[in-house]
Amino acid sequence: MHVGRQIATVRMQSDVSQVQLARSIGITFQQLQKYENARNRVSASMIYEIGRSLGVPVSRFFEGLPENSESGHEASHLPVDERIGFIASAEGRRLIERLVRLPPRVRARVSALIAAIGKELTVPQCDEDQADGRRTGAD
Repeated sequence: MHVGRQIATVRMQSDVSQVQLARSIGITFQQLQKYENARNRVSASMIYEIGRSLGVPVSRFFEGLPENSESGHEASHLPVDERIGFIASAEGRRLIERLVRLPPRVRARVSALIAAIGKELTVPQCDEDQADGRRTGAD
């Protein structure tokens, strides 16, 4: 809901009609209305296109969005701008393009591998040393 309202606000502040914006991003004005009224979800790539067309950074559509600390998602530790920035980067686009070409089962395994690596990287070194007597010299 918030992003859709922000799209409408920025569009009106830019003095752009729904028809004009829809044409510039290659969708119907009815689809744009659905985004603005939160009847349909807006993909990250579409938010990027809308921002580009209106001349505003993607982060503009997320301004004022309350943080949701109850979500429990690991990605919530990254600021929205950082995630969107990565997706919009050349590296992020290449990664996403390569991932979507993989079969769903392989993608799920890659995702699990990335999550496991992330967990390994967040384990404090002192806890690892205590858990593994070989590293501390204790037997």
